[in-house]
Amino acid sequence: MSGKALWSGRFEGGMDEGTLRFTSSLDVDGRMAFYDIMGSLAHVRMLKARKIIPEEDADAITGGLRKLAASLKGGTFEMDYSLEDIHTNIEVKLTELIGPAGGKLHTGRSRNDQVATDFKMYLRDAALNTVDAVDRLIASLQDVAKDHRETVLPGFTHMQHAQPITLAQHMLAHAFRLGRDADRFMDAVERMNKCPLGSAALAGTTYPIDRKMTADLLGFKDPTENSMDTVGSRDYVTELAFDASMVAISLSSLCEELVLWNSQEFGFVTMDDRYSTGSSIMPQKKNPDICELTRGKTGSVIGALMTMLVTTKSLPLAYNRDLQEDKKPVMDSLETVRDCANIMAKVVATMKINDSNMLEATRKGFINATDLADYLVTKGVPFREAHGIVGEAVRYCEANHLVLDDLTLEQFKGYSPLIEEDVFNAMSVKTCVERRDSYGGTSPASTDVQLALSLQDLFDRETAVRQKDMLFQNCWDVLLNQ
Repeated sequence: MSGKALWSGRFEGGMDEGTLRFTSSLDVDGRMAFYDIMGSLAHVRMLKARKIIPEEDADAITGGLRKLAASLKGGTFEMDYSLEDIHTNIEVKLTELIGPAGGKLHTGRSRNDQVATDFKMYLRDAALNTVDAVDRLIASLQDVAKDHRETVLPGFTHMQHAQPITLAQHMLAHAFRLGRDADRFMDAVERMNKCPLGSAALAGTTYPIDRKMTADLLGFKDPTENSMDTVGSRDYVTELAFDASMVAISLSSLCEELVLWNSQEFGFVTMDDRYSTGSSIMPQKKNPDICELTRGKTGSVIGALMTMLVTTKSLPLAYNRDLQEDKKPVMDSLETVRDCANIMAKVVATMKINDSNMLEATRKGFINATDLADYLVTKGVPFREAHGIVGEAVRYCEANHLVLDDLTLEQFKGYSPLIEEDVFNAMSVKTCVERRDSYGGTSPASTDVQLALSLQDLFDRETAVRQKDMLFQNCWDVLLNQ
């Protein structure tokens, strides 16, 4: 069989070894072996129910496929690299097990719809596993938020001190962003969950198949609507590559901040020894390498999205062999963001928060200037005029190496006679934070509401993932045991 495919009748000679190596996809699509067997079990069950192949042949095929599934689970399934893909491997092994009846398995289908079905099933699980990993990180961020409702630190815009915020709000900002990323995966899984099987090469089949039956057996909500679109489109792959890129970008943003916060200049956090590395020459170093590596891996994930966009940009309908190249990029990108999210969940859960350094940093950058302006507004000063008054006070402080809190009441009255003793309480960072109690704001009261919403969002998504996992597992149990 070396160098020859099952369907080599059209050709007089075997495939050149160089051609085999160039066209082989086994190293990549071998990851779909389990799903290929599940798809075949559903297909043969339908062929039997529709009396398209004899009952005894269908039963023999089912028995053989179940043996292959057992060998795959037991680790004894061996790939034959003289065959170009996983689909051929399984069909050849099946025929070796049960004889010529194995050749009837491919009735009413093509490798085109077969591979699309396998890949969708693989991607459903990979996407849900990625959501699990992202949700673990979200839970770690939520835990930090719970413990630091009143921990105050500078909030930044343009990497300049802007206004005081709570650490709870900062952690929840990342949690909500990552929650949207996880929701995109859930949306994508729902959108892609239509079964390609039965579309055949591109035009459907003349056999009286039941596509709804195979869709139900494999956990899909419906069959796909158009056979040409089914085998010729990979928008669901590109969508998942985009979703993975968004997770990678969110992770990179979080990691960038933690790298800065871990530096001596900030000193806001200290990384746990288990998630840090040392220097080969500088014994004092404790490097935040996990964060840096996660930030660095963003490039390859975004690259996978670019690969999919370029690979599919000019393809005519229906199937083209270019689409063999759709698997590795998205498989690798999903695995990368999954690994990164999993380890970042541990980094966040174990890092030490240096509350006092965060609070001390709020004394820099005139972080309460807006609150002084708001104070003047409460005294009847128009905001634009108040803005100018505070700007003058800030210039004076900068010239004299002071902060606003250092000014005396007499000095404040020099800028506006409306300023009274209560200005000092109004400008304290604690007051600044507590007064920002608008919906979505940084006050402890506001972040309590945000945390409750984030926790509910996490619970709902975890429930949805479990339900889908149970649905798919039930499908496999039926196909393997009933």
